[in-house]
Amino acid sequence: MLTGSLSIFEVFDTIGPTRTQRVSTLFLGEIRAQRRAFKDGDTSEKEQPSVSQPAVVGCAYGQESFKCPDDFGFYPHHISCDKYWKCDNGVAELKTCGNGLAFDATDTKYLTENCDYIHNVECGERTQFEPPISTPHCARLYGIFADEAKCDVFWNCWNGEASRYQCSPGLAYDREARVCMWADQVPECRNEEVANGFACPAPGEVSNAGSFSRHAHPEDCRKYYICLEGVAREYGCPIGTVFKIGDADGTGNCEDPEAVPGCEDYYGDLDLKTIRKSELLAGLNNAGETRTVPAKNLKPRPAKEA
Repeated sequence: MLTGSLSIFEVFDTIGPTRTQRVSTLFLGEIRAQRRAFKDGDTSEKEQPSVSQPAVVGCAYGQESFKCPDDFGFYPHHISCDKYWKCDNGVAELKTCGNGLAFDATDTKYLTENCDYIHNVECGERTQFEPPISTPHCARLYGIFADEAKCDVFWNCWNGEASRYQCSPGLAYDREARVCMWADQVPECRNEEVANGFACPAPGEVSNAGSFSRHAHPEDCRKYYICLEGVAREYGCPIGTVFKIGDADGTGNCEDPEAVPGCEDYYGDLDLKTIRKSELLAGLNNAGETRTVPAKNLKPRPAKEA
């Protein structure tokens, strides 16, 4: 890597994630698989996001009834966004989406039965919802929710089961955009969590730094900071490497631990070959998710000599 140049991965990260970029390709793949299972007829409790609640045509349900326009179809409820009517041979059945899902009424032919996350559905005047059913880390049984303690962590909840996801180093989960963004751009992220309190050198303190500079993390051999226009953002070297401080101020590269004095045993007894293979198979380089290396086996960056 040339001194003073950004790697292709750093260039992408420096540009920053757009507000339309999904948090994790791997994560979305799991969601699509769950939806496909539902559409293909899997009625198991875990995969079925729609809970049937029968109703008979002409009978009152909360002082209401529904007359099927056609023999077959799926029609939105007039006030509840998470309810809809299923018509089969002219008989109406009131159904309720899973808690945290809403009925997608975009099919103008009314032939699609689809419950999606509430934030993905345009409810319009259908403003009512079933009361929330919560489990640990899940405000509702289905949905994507920010962690209350760590701003870079979010949870995918499916039928009340929470799966933990973590943004890449330097990013935090934005509750409004529902993507990972730079931590300093996320209002809920406390100041001390942005770059862990690291402050960039004042202009002129780093010679030959150009438009950006790299700086070693004070405690972790694998992590480092990039300062761009006075803003510090945390990065992490690929698993199996550590950050080596360059000869010039504000420079450095990711190198093998053996090439960095004091960081030779950073990964301890971890099987790096197996970890790299699992990373490749999982496609995490494209998914944007961070794999956490067991901290108990890692050694901190040695303190600088006085």
